[in-house]
Amino acid sequence: MEEAKKSILLRVYLVYLGILLFAIAIMGRVVYIQSFESVKLMEQAQKQELNWFDVEAIRGNICSDDGTLLATSVPIFDIRMDMCTDSLTKEVFRRNVDSLAYRLSRLFRDRTPSQYRDELWEAKKSRARYYLIKRNITYPELTELRTFPIFRRGKYKGGLIVIPHYQRELPYKDLAKRTIGYESKDESNRVFVGLEGFFSQDLQGLAGKRLMRKVGSGAWVPVDLDSELEPQNGDDIITTIDINIQDLAERALLKELIADSADHGCVVVMEVSTGSIKAIANLKRVGRDRYEEDYNYAVGESTEPGSTFKLASFLVALEDGKVDLNTLVETGNGEIKYSGRRMSDSHRGGYGTITAREVFEKSSNVGTSQIIVNAYETEPQKFIDGIYKLGIHHQLGLQISGEGHPNIKDTKNKFWSKLSLPWISIGYEVAMTPLQLLTFYNAIANNGAMVKPLLVKEIHRNGQVVKSFDTQVINPSICSPATIAKAKLMLLGVVEEGTATNLKNPVYKIAGKTGTAQVAQGKEGYGNRGGKVQYKGSFVGFFPAENPKYSMIVVINNPKKGKYYGAAIAGPVFKEVADQLYAHSPEIHYAASKDTVYPRIPSSKAGKRKEIELLYGELGMNAVSVNPNALWARPTLIHESVSLIPESVTRGIMPDVTGMGLKDAVYLLEQNGLHVTIKGKGSVVSQSIMSGKQVSRGEKVLIVLDISSKSIHKEEKPEA
Repeated sequence: MEEAKKSILLRVYLVYLGILLFAIAIMGRVVYIQSFESVKLMEQAQKQELNWFDVEAIRGNICSDDGTLLATSVPIFDIRMDMCTDSLTKEVFRRNVDSLAYRLSRLFRDRTPSQYRDELWEAKKSRARYYLIKRNITYPELTELRTFPIFRRGKYKGGLIVIPHYQRELPYKDLAKRTIGYESKDESNRVFVGLEGFFSQDLQGLAGKRLMRKVGSGAWVPVDLDSELEPQNGDDIITTIDINIQDLAERALLKELIADSADHGCVVVMEVSTGSIKAIANLKRVGRDRYEEDYNYAVGESTEPGSTFKLASFLVALEDGKVDLNTLVETGNGEIKYSGRRMSDSHRGGYGTITAREVFEKSSNVGTSQIIVNAYETEPQKFIDGIYKLGIHHQLGLQISGEGHPNIKDTKNKFWSKLSLPWISIGYEVAMTPLQLLTFYNAIANNGAMVKPLLVKEIHRNGQVVKSFDTQVINPSICSPATIAKAKLMLLGVVEEGTATNLKNPVYKIAGKTGTAQVAQGKEGYGNRGGKVQYKGSFVGFFPAENPKYSMIVVINNPKKGKYYGAAIAGPVFKEVADQLYAHSPEIHYAASKDTVYPRIPSSKAGKRKEIELLYGELGMNAVSVNPNALWARPTLIHESVSLIPESVTRGIMPDVTGMGLKDAVYLLEQNGLHVTIKGKGSVVSQSIMSGKQVSRGEKVLIVLDISSKSIHKEEKPEA
């Protein structure tokens, strides 16, 4: 018995000892935590219960040139409910929950009244502090919701929690959508494209701060919306886009794309003197007769331009003195081979012997390549250097991301071959974007000054201008004034006499160039798997040609209804936009009318200076001689007066007899001992030997006359 008692007491002591040791361990741990880890644990506890979250700033607006909204931030709201607010007693809730459920069902139409009622009761029973009612409701919906039972009691008595957000909206929907930009679908980051992306730092503003508390369900609840740090809203971007011109360009492009069943196309309208982009439309086929703004082809698609590149080739040859507008070029039957590869003109049978100006106006591939090959075959790098001097081989550095790279290779490139020189001359084996090509043509309209395209002109903050973007000159003079004047004549001739006569009209003049290019299909070359060639038709130019206000490019890719020439598919879009702009823009009427003095001054042929002075004197007009001692002169219109430019005549040097009458031309040529062959009647329009070349006595020369030719020249006043 005594042994049993001792055994029991031992066990009791052991239990007490275990409990004592356990208690001592707990007390030790408490002392350790309080002494060494209390600060750290308190900070962690606070972080788990309270934290600061960013409050989204209102993103700035993107506006057209007159302030019309193109993109703006519209407020949307998340609606939540605090079921534990003191004033929302069970009695108040029971009395109003049926009516609240009915009104919510009527407003959102996503659940029945009974479903809403059951969910509200469940949230009340679980004492939810941050119960979600609805996400992303509009302001009108919020206004109506505030009148509902319980919610009309407000935040503190009704438990209503309103969390504002903002979503981006384009008031004009797809109009210029790809250029204005939007938020792309990227789950990990908020990424914007277009102007939205390029100017994102200016538009996004500075986020504010809001203190949030973590509740039992794991949700974060605002501690006090009234105590948050206010965000700084974003700046507004004022673009150069004219919403009316943009709408006009997109409608004209869409109509032609549907008519041609084309894959995609673009239109860009630029203000000549400033480089301001007034419209930039890009449409891609996404279904039958359905097109959307999906990709900015004008900015990003760098492809072979085709015949529109011929202007660059001609400028180089003209600037180097390798050719003149009246130089005769043999195009034969319209076919030629270079290193075994055939090049042909679109006109069957060819054009025979025509002037260089006609080569350009008729867009002869054979003629253009012959001019360049004959001039630069032994020094092809000189031709490439001339292209580079124009400044078209660099990116423009636009106010938007995604600009394609121009590709104009030189003779050191590993892909240069014997075919490169002739094919580059007609716009193949090179690549440019539509906007880069338009910038080049715009320089011609701007008398040689190449300006950078401008998409955004100002940044505003609270209605005040904080930054402005002025016109930036990339190249003050891409070539000499004389070459620019000849380029304008050629571009005008394309519409008046050449491949784009369908754009000609009696009211105002258009100058430009057609382009029809085969589109390379990667490894398949210029034919797709079915063997069918894909084409790209384009037209680029400016108007009114007399005093250009706007330049424009139109590109239509892969039409499928049989027609594919640039004049046939791109020309009508250009003409529709230009006609509408002319009809509704008084400033264009003024620009065109500034040259009205030209038709009132009668034309005169080049000839003897004294006879020309006498002629204009009899008409009551003053013709000023630049050199009163000159024997021969050429009448030239400089601004609003006629100047007589001396025509130099040196024995042994071929004179320029273009614009002269037959008698004077033959007299001059025979004075040089040349045998003259005459073709046609009227004034001389071309000569078979280029002026300035050395000639020998007895050498034969052909002069071509045309009765319809106007002899008076129009030039810009030379700079001092």
